[in-house]
Amino acid sequence: MEYLILIAVLVVAGLIVGGFLLLRPGRTRPRPPAEEPTEERRGGATVADEAEGTAPTLERAPPTEAPAPPPTVEIEKPPPGAGRLVRLRARLARSQNAFGKTLLGLLSRETLDDDAWEEIEDTLITADMGAAVAAQVTDELRTRVQVLGTRDAAEVRALLKEELVKQIGPDLDRSLDTGPHGGRPAVLMVVGVNGTGKTTTCGKLARVLVGDGRTVLLGAADTFRAAAADQLETWGTRVGAQVVRKDEGADPASVAFDAVKQGIDTKVDAVIVDTAGRLHTKTGLMDELGKVKRVVEKQAQVDEVLLVLDATTGQNGMQQARVFAEVVNVTGVVLTKLDGTAKGGIVVQVQRELGVPVKLVGLGEGPDDLAPFEPEAFVDAILGD
Repeated sequence: MEYLILIAVLVVAGLIVGGFLLLRPGRTRPRPPAEEPTEERRGGATVADEAEGTAPTLERAPPTEAPAPPPTVEIEKPPPGAGRLVRLRARLARSQNAFGKTLLGLLSRETLDDDAWEEIEDTLITADMGAAVAAQVTDELRTRVQVLGTRDAAEVRALLKEELVKQIGPDLDRSLDTGPHGGRPAVLMVVGVNGTGKTTTCGKLARVLVGDGRTVLLGAADTFRAAAADQLETWGTRVGAQVVRKDEGADPASVAFDAVKQGIDTKVDAVIVDTAGRLHTKTGLMDELGKVKRVVEKQAQVDEVLLVLDATTGQNGMQQARVFAEVVNVTGVVLTKLDGTAKGGIVVQVQRELGVPVKLVGLGEGPDDLAPFEPEAFVDAILGD
């Protein structure tokens, strides 16, 4: 009995000592070694993450794309001005040929009586040559034909050409002053009523000068027509010409002044100032046009004042021309739309009325359809071969 009690006491003591040893501070249950991560990281997410569809914890910022460069506008190289009217002769001939054929047909008749000469004079009048000029041309031709007694077609054509060229004025100075002088650029003001093609003429003239090797600056002083400055800037971009413009409604004289100033600073050869199209009946607007010229002349001489006339307007165009000539001292005329319904005689009439030469003619809608006026080439185109 005592033996059994001793065994029980020993067992209990052993359990107590074992528990004490197990719970002693500083001893921890051993943990299995941590596994090295083997998943491949991709942009902050593991392959397992991607497989399970979980969002990555670290995202790499997408590469910043460089902005697309602005589209480059190819600068055009216009053809030189020399010989342009000759190159456009066929187009001019198509619109004026009826006039030439009628005259040549009348002059080639076997009998030229009073009725025939009256018909010749009427033909000249319908060609917008004006009654006084038509009568003078008819009298000159009548005298020469009677004296020479000729009816040969070639001789009649030569006589008619000589008379028409004489009326147009082959000795008039039709050159444009477009070169710099005294350290300053040439300044050209372009004036005229709305609808004559004034702004387009500025752009085409810039092309003519660039084609001749000049550097050009365009001044958008037509601030009353919303599209005028945009239109002018488009022309300038195409040929590489500078453009000075301001907001719509700005003072036109201020724009013209700044354009000339920039032209002086950048040493361009020529400054072309586009002015607002003005009705010749509005005295206030005409006075403002005179102001633009005076303001420009505070820093540079105005070398050319080019009046743009629609060749189809006839007598109304002449009335406009006279008023403009009184305000700004026009130095030359640009006849536009001469390839349409216009009659070639308008050239003679304009020069007679204004006392200034036609220097440029517009023969179509193309960018290179503005040509320096050449009397002989013009008459040849009218009369045909």
